[in-house]
Amino acid sequence: MTFLEYLIQHKILKKDQVDLLEKEVEKSKSTIEELILKDGLISEDKLFALKSKFLNIPLKKVNPTDIPLETLEIIPEDSASYYKTIPLFKKGNLLEIGMVYPENLRAQEALKFLARERGFSYNVFLIDFSTFNDLLGRYRSLKQEIQKALGELDTELKGEAKAKTRNVNEIGRMASEAPISRIVAVILRQAVDQRASDIHIEPAGVNLRVRFRIDGILHSSIELPAKVHSAVVARIKILSNLRIDETRIPQDGRFSVMMGGRNIDFRVSTFPTAKGEIVALRVLDPKEGVKSFDDLGIRGRNYRIIQEMAAKPFGMILSTGPTGSGKTTTLYAILRFLNKVKVNIMTLEDPVEYIISGINQSQIKPSIGYTFASGLRYMLRHDPDIIMVGEIRDSETASLATHAALTGHLVLSTVHTNNAIGAIPRLMDLGVEPFLLNSTINAVIAQRLVRRLCVDSREKVKPNVKTRDLIFQEIQNLSDETKEENNVPKNPDDIWIWKPKPSPKCKSGYLGRIGLFEVLKMTDKLSEIILSKPSKVSISAEAKRQHMITMRQDGILKVLRGETSMEEVLAETEREY
Repeated sequence: MTFLEYLIQHKILKKDQVDLLEKEVEKSKSTIEELILKDGLISEDKLFALKSKFLNIPLKKVNPTDIPLETLEIIPEDSASYYKTIPLFKKGNLLEIGMVYPENLRAQEALKFLARERGFSYNVFLIDFSTFNDLLGRYRSLKQEIQKALGELDTELKGEAKAKTRNVNEIGRMASEAPISRIVAVILRQAVDQRASDIHIEPAGVNLRVRFRIDGILHSSIELPAKVHSAVVARIKILSNLRIDETRIPQDGRFSVMMGGRNIDFRVSTFPTAKGEIVALRVLDPKEGVKSFDDLGIRGRNYRIIQEMAAKPFGMILSTGPTGSGKTTTLYAILRFLNKVKVNIMTLEDPVEYIISGINQSQIKPSIGYTFASGLRYMLRHDPDIIMVGEIRDSETASLATHAALTGHLVLSTVHTNNAIGAIPRLMDLGVEPFLLNSTINAVIAQRLVRRLCVDSREKVKPNVKTRDLIFQEIQNLSDETKEENNVPKNPDDIWIWKPKPSPKCKSGYLGRIGLFEVLKMTDKLSEIILSKPSKVSISAEAKRQHMITMRQDGILKVLRGETSMEEVLAETEREY
């Protein structure tokens, strides 16, 4: 009996599903297990529990950090990756071996060969894909690889005179040598593997500190000896086509690396400090880049308004918030929604973060006079239907963007304000006349980013009285439509919230980030307010009249759904209330 027949027999899959799977296996290089999970027919836990019973092989879950590196090294990484076979624990000469495909004859033969060559006996356990991938990542231990590279570098430097300073040629040579190249490559790969959005490389006295920003929080990664500082910075400059002999002024650059079958961009910025140059690298992973509205957390009323306003042939949609709040990512989501063959979409960005097929994207260069304002003038000669201007930061850009929206273009842009109601006074401060604003603005989106709870590492709890009362007060102010749509509790005692529960899979209890949004829509009433010397108080009153969901309310709805925690929402919205 095959595993598929076993699944049919136990009424897990139907005959027609199995027939489709078998045809798909013939066409692709994927396995039955991979296709079942890809199609979402069974959860991974259930699939491997069934496979364990079918093969009569125990299923094992392990914490990757519990596996010593010397145990992993018994089976080389390339063999482990190819055969999906990995050592788990070693006691004397007896090894526990985890296999994703213990029924694979070639994997069995390879394991027997290794056992004979290296003199060990073994017991086989079944492991799922998640466990295998986590364990495979242990081969890539940052500290282990860095230490090896530093050892090689020490050997190379032993014969050299230990001068206190090195000239540019010596630094350039070191930067191009294998140990330094490997150190930089390992840092980049670890950042991608750990889903870091930024890498910070900073001299700190006797050490060179490397930190990763993961889900908005900076984490220490490793400390390198200070002697490699110049060479590491020079290596990154070489990759980015920056001048290695220029250490007095900031420099910006960019480079790309193929990792895991995808092209990862790194945006580089150097900055001189009293202790030496620091380097910040923004990791632009296409897998994490252009997202859908649902991925971002835009749903319900907010989604309907954005969709309606984006479908208009002209006008302006503004995204507001502080630096790092995800404004550009939201504009990319709108561009993704609008990206059709029939429309000409052009962007001016600083810098271009993600390349989107079908869209003409341009990066401004203020140093040569190519600014948002000058770029916008040239752009209009190319007859765009939709324009994205990375940021409205001066009067000239504000005026040009407003007139473009008035003359038949849909304009997307960002401004720096704390909330949606602050965008209108901000544009007026930049010199845009009120009668132009009420004719051009379609909607204003304000946002913040909070950490998303890991679905496998969270727990449902009763809030304390203070939190419960705060939640109930906020949801009482929602419209009846929003209450019904989100199935909000009608009684304070029925309120449950979610909080992180750290686990081996999610050490902090969080995995990724999600947005908190508020969307202010242009209405006839808001138009009247703008024409009659608007204030934040009058705009705020109109926002309440049109039942705008505030960022805090949007966050609380996400807390009730188990998407984030109350602590995250309060930390990001307390300045607004």
